[in-house]
Amino acid sequence: MPGTPAKKQTTGWQASLALHFSCPADKTLLQSAQHVGPLTVQRPFYPEGGTCHLYLLHPPGGIVGGDTLDITVRLEPKSHVLITMPGASKFYRSSGAQAHLHQQFYLEEEAILEWLPQDTIFFPGAQAALRSVFHLHRSSTLMAWELFCLGRPVIHEAFSHGTLESRLEVWLDGEPLLIERQHLAEGHLDPVMHYPWIGTLLFYPAREHHLEAVRQRLGPFEQMAGATLTENLLSVRFLSDDNLICQQVMRDIWQDLRPLLTDKTPYSPRIWQT
Repeated sequence: MPGTPAKKQTTGWQASLALHFSCPADKTLLQSAQHVGPLTVQRPFYPEGGTCHLYLLHPPGGIVGGDTLDITVRLEPKSHVLITMPGASKFYRSSGAQAHLHQQFYLEEEAILEWLPQDTIFFPGAQAALRSVFHLHRSSTLMAWELFCLGRPVIHEAFSHGTLESRLEVWLDGEPLLIERQHLAEGHLDPVMHYPWIGTLLFYPAREHHLEAVRQRLGPFEQMAGATLTENLLSVRFLSDDNLICQQVMRDIWQDLRPLLTDKTPYSPRIWQT
């Protein structure tokens, strides 16, 4: 209508990525990769035999208010996939619109998923909502982590305003093993004691000796880390102000547990060295 001010455009990328893996003959194949928008993957490669290594590419330049990204990963029986990213994910400042990232993972019998993304940076003023859900079969194996960075501590910039809502779920044969929520808003960072780095690692199936091995690796975090074992789900959490310590300890834990949970020796993705 004449004289009516135009509405502010808040719609951003509406992107989706659906990955489907199968293992017909001792080699995991990317059966299909359907994507809409700027979510995509590089060509799979096999540096250690039949295990599929895959790099996931987030939108160029990062994620902004109004963006909605949906990622679905399905592993058929006996599939073994390691997924990481070339660099950090970034949620930028928003004038009000929320950015959404939804991630769903489905593991069938004897499937192995190593979900090892690089860190996720939340710029001051970001309005971010994240949800990651892992659906496990009793015989499947999960090694997963997430590392959140609040603000840009390297330039002494805190997460002084904005909102982060995150939800992490693990389901086993349709029953919940873990449902965890976190809400940080407008600089009220008491729940994380104002530390800029928040880390979580998940391993299934785990036993007491795995728990003890992990606890020995948590020394660099002093009192700001802990590990628990609940119904064979090993959960590791920490707070830190040093990114290099975070990355080193996370990779050390993964390297320790990988040969214990699979028949594979540690094989670090080459992209981590660049």
